[in-house]
Amino acid sequence: MKKKRVVIKIGSSSLQRVETGRIDFLKMERLVRELCDLRNCGMDVCLVSSGAIAVGRMFMGMTGRPNTIARKQACAAVGQARLMMTYQKMFSEYNQTAGQVLLTKNTVFDLVARKNAQNTLEELFRMGVIPIVNENDTVSTYEMQFGDNDTLSAIVASLVSADLLLLLSDIDGLYTDDPNQNPDAQLIRDVEVIHDGLYHMAKESTGSDVGTGGMATKLTAAKIATKSGADMIIANGKDVKIIHRILEGADIGTLFHANYDEDFYISDYIEETM
Repeated sequence: MKKKRVVIKIGSSSLQRVETGRIDFLKMERLVRELCDLRNCGMDVCLVSSGAIAVGRMFMGMTGRPNTIARKQACAAVGQARLMMTYQKMFSEYNQTAGQVLLTKNTVFDLVARKNAQNTLEELFRMGVIPIVNENDTVSTYEMQFGDNDTLSAIVASLVSADLLLLLSDIDGLYTDDPNQNPDAQLIRDVEVIHDGLYHMAKESTGSDVGTGGMATKLTAAKIATKSGADMIIANGKDVKIIHRILEGADIGTLFHANYDEDFYISDYIEETM
């Protein structure tokens, strides 16, 4: 699978220890190593990383999800700083530079803001920097509706004209039914066209208390990414080594084939679905 520019999204549940909910430093280090290796292969790489609210809540000693918007934003403020500090240290060990980019929903709707975001991301790629994108949860409540950064990662893929969007989740891909409830559910390997029948298969359940994105949000992401000209793959982020295996052509997860539509506008689609 020959790709020049790749956007990789990893969810909250994939970054934390199941036992305690704290950061899984070994997995983060492996993820960083994978991304640095892609850069060494000449690819442009962008990471969309969830986890700021979850990291913040754990650092502050909270046992459950924050129950108010203000508390979520406060947790994001604490968690985002710690998350980026960890990423920066790990990337520097491999002689790579990471840069933080915080986006809001308004970035999609405002033409000037959208162009500024594109220019910033393009310049970071030219400088050899790996952008780490997250929603600006500390100043806006819109972003918490995006669904664990699934939609945001598709928007980023569209903004930078990526060849591939890789969603690393806590599920192997798109199934014909919820595999947690139905043992006969079958994994769908290829999706040429996203149709209404696929949405009936989607279930709003992730099986964890840190993620917020269900399969429906991943289908929304797939529609944005494929109509913007990118392939999209949903794969299990339990072992991040699958990143290089996928780029080497391994048949892993569910592949949504690019289906570029020049009449597709992200802002119009999000306005309809949010």
